Amino acid sequence: MELFHFFEGTDCEVFHAPFDVELQRDDIQEQHIVIPDLSIICDKEGLQDQKYIGVPTWIIEILSPSNQSHDLVFKLNIYMRYGVKEYWIVNPMLNSIQVYALNEKGQYDQMEVMKEKGNVRSFVFPQFSVDVTKIFS
Repeated sequence: MELFHFFEGTDCEVFHAPFDVELQRDDIQEQHIVIPDLSIICDKEGLQDQKYIGVPTWIIEILSPSNQSHDLVFKLNIYMRYGVKEYWIVNPMLNSIQVYALNEKGQYDQMEVMKEKGNVRSFVFPQFSVDVTKIFS
């Protein structure tokens, strides 16, 4: 996948499921363990053998019929609360990608929605873009 190659030779690394992410921030008491489809981790201090403790920079989730509401509501809110800078929701049932990025108030703004064609770009890593047609072909 283009994403893995994009981060070669950088301080960031891509991890794919199954890889546990224990969301943790100093100002939040509780911890949540999630298993994102793809996690881009730039602060590697929290890396352990089979999990990461901290907040990934970017998370990508791929919807399935059984997890739609979980990823669209619960995970979106939990990732926003912990400060995941960018969150993509890939929906193969609709051939769409939704892009959310944290604003200065710590809330997600929906930056883009691409369906079936067009280029989707990252807002945290603006040099990275992907052709939606290639994702769903």
